[in-house]
Amino acid sequence: MFSEKVVDNLSRSSWIRAMFEEGARLAEKYGADKVYDYSLGNPYAEPPKEVTESLKKHILSDEKGIHRYMNNAGFTDVREKIAKSLEKESGIKLSSENIVMTVGAAGGLNVVLKALLNQGEEVIVFAPYFVEYNFYANNHGGKTVVVSPDTSTFEPNLNELEKNITSNTKAVIINTPNNPTGVIYGEEKLKNIAMIVAKKEDEYGTDIFVISDQPYSEILYDDIKLPSILSIFNNAIIVNSFSKSLGLAGERIGYIAASNKIKNINMFMNALSFCNRTLGFVNAPALFQKVVGDAIDARVDITAYKMRRDFLYENLTRLGFECVKPKGAFYLFPKALIEDDVEFVKRAMKYNLLLVPGSGFGCPGYFRMSYCVSFEMIKNSISAFEKLVQEFK
Repeated sequence: MFSEKVVDNLSRSSWIRAMFEEGARLAEKYGADKVYDYSLGNPYAEPPKEVTESLKKHILSDEKGIHRYMNNAGFTDVREKIAKSLEKESGIKLSSENIVMTVGAAGGLNVVLKALLNQGEEVIVFAPYFVEYNFYANNHGGKTVVVSPDTSTFEPNLNELEKNITSNTKAVIINTPNNPTGVIYGEEKLKNIAMIVAKKEDEYGTDIFVISDQPYSEILYDDIKLPSILSIFNNAIIVNSFSKSLGLAGERIGYIAASNKIKNINMFMNALSFCNRTLGFVNAPALFQKVVGDAIDARVDITAYKMRRDFLYENLTRLGFECVKPKGAFYLFPKALIEDDVEFVKRAMKYNLLLVPGSGFGCPGYFRMSYCVSFEMIKNSISAFEKLVQEFK
């Protein structure tokens, strides 16, 4: 009756949404103040004043044509601002022609994969990874190949990467800062990945595209600097959104930036615009294109996120949880107290703790916590974690 592919995918759909919906049910039953929901990465920080000021300016102005269609790639002036910002960061020359505005990073990833993939081609992902990558690749006839991590650092296993690249490999997705670990891949690690990719391109006579999914690129702690993907990889594609950097998750606004080093770059940019249109996005939301253009140098205040990271990390490690301290994003990825992370998460629900099993990210034995929640909830949840720990002693 319905799409067999979709029905099959529903059975493997996101644990994140399932736990979020369970949280809503428990909140209705017990009261929101007695439920500790760490399931969804829903940005807690409000947008900076530059965003609200820009909104007021555009809504109250008599500017003509702002709500009309534009080029499928987006407003030229906004794309130029993004290009110059990336050029300043990377040292790689870019213009508006290298940018396509998208309906968030999820829309951007689908546009890129639609433009790249032929039936059956492979996309390498590094576990733990955002589970929707599987569906995005599958949407466009591709399939994901998972590379496991070194669990002491949660950085990719490079030997495994080299073994998994074949003549059928079309792309590698990099997500740093990483969801769910908050780990940032260092410059040396990225350069080693680039060397492996280049070696395999020579071996197979193929082009392998490196897609950097980086919506957390502005949420960095402890004076960490994010290495530039554009300056390290030849076939580099950045997919980004303003969901986290400007607190605009619900507005669905992002972009694709592609390196001039890509062969036939003009055809590729035309393909991106075509896919933006034919996937049904047509163009990114017009008003918020203008807003992010005005607020290109603004950022949410990450002080609150850092405070939450430090408090949770200190308390969970005090209670005996093993965890790599995040350097970015707003997640913790502790080791479960039993091997079965799904069972562990179910048992945590007895204490109204809503966690997401690591199996949902291709990394069983761990669980994810999103700390973009109220600090009051975090503090109140510690007693529930203490009770949970006691159950396994």
